[in-house]
Amino acid sequence: MNFDFSDDQKQLRDQARKFLAEKCSPKAVRVVLDGKAPYDKELWKGLAEMGFLGVAIPEEFGGAGAGRLELCVIAEEMGRANAPVPFSSTVYLAAEALLIAGSDVQKKKWLPAIAAGEAIGTLALFEGKGNPSPKNIKLMAANGTLNGVKKPVADGAIADFAVVAARTGSSGRESDISLFLVDLKAGGVEVKNLTNLDPTRSQAEITFTNCKAELLGAAGEGWSILTQVLDRAAVLCAFEQVGGADRALEMGRDYALDRIAFGRQIGSFQAVKHMLADMYVSATLARSNSYYGAWALSTNAAELPEAAAAARISATQAFQHCAKNNIQVHGGMGFTWEFDCHMYYRRANAMALGLGSLSYWEDQLIDRMRKKNAA
Repeated sequence: MNFDFSDDQKQLRDQARKFLAEKCSPKAVRVVLDGKAPYDKELWKGLAEMGFLGVAIPEEFGGAGAGRLELCVIAEEMGRANAPVPFSSTVYLAAEALLIAGSDVQKKKWLPAIAAGEAIGTLALFEGKGNPSPKNIKLMAANGTLNGVKKPVADGAIADFAVVAARTGSSGRESDISLFLVDLKAGGVEVKNLTNLDPTRSQAEITFTNCKAELLGAAGEGWSILTQVLDRAAVLCAFEQVGGADRALEMGRDYALDRIAFGRQIGSFQAVKHMLADMYVSATLARSNSYYGAWALSTNAAELPEAAAAARISATQAFQHCAKNNIQVHGGMGFTWEFDCHMYYRRANAMALGLGSLSYWEDQLIDRMRKKNAA
């Protein structure tokens, strides 16, 4: 079994890396970090023109129809560049939910717009503190309208539409949850920006008041659909985290080779060598798990639930570890605003919570392995 990418996929990676190096330099990321713009609109437009936004969207819906492996390749490069765009919320979450459960009418309305960079989507799941769980969803749906509050919602303040998880029953079972599509530019929606650890990936609080919504998928199947969406997103986010971890490792290595202390490169000191070696091990382990997840995702294998959880866990740990140790290798300079280390540290910690906490995915992996072994 070959887990490596094909030559065409590697060529796509090189193309994406070159494009992002030109259009998404650290200086460009800082424009969003330091300014008032919630994301880089020119970069978003460029990603659409390159076909990256629709790489996994079928051709009949305006995409390239390439597949999930190609999307994994793009995701890794987005992580390396620390791209300040709503890529994950739109492509990993909203688009995947539409592909899994959307009707032809819903797909034709939103997927071509996503591929063309004309629409930003998001998933409105969380309602304050807590991990993904049916019991944590309180927002109510009745008679085609929604009432309640969702927060935090990734890129909620800039999104054109949202996939919203809502309660449609009171039995206490997963079948109480359904998914709805909401045009966020219509009435009954109030959006408020939230303070966020990583300002290049905005978060919002969205209040729905008698907001019109259309069912996405079958009623009562919302949690089943959400589980599939989160598993797919876990693999794609893992690649983005692997890209960030690798870049943080490279930054630490380059600084260790350039910085001179006591007449020697600091990379020649054993303590720094050990730190960089540990970063390499964690990043490599995360890549291994992510490749397994990519295979399971691209083939729709029965192992996807376990592979997605494993990829999510190892990639989250690796990105946080490499981002933190990159700062340590840089020493006191690493803590300053002028150096770029903190941008990856912010992204690492923000991504660690985006789909549920690390402990949530650890519990998911254990539960899924138990069920598989019991079967």
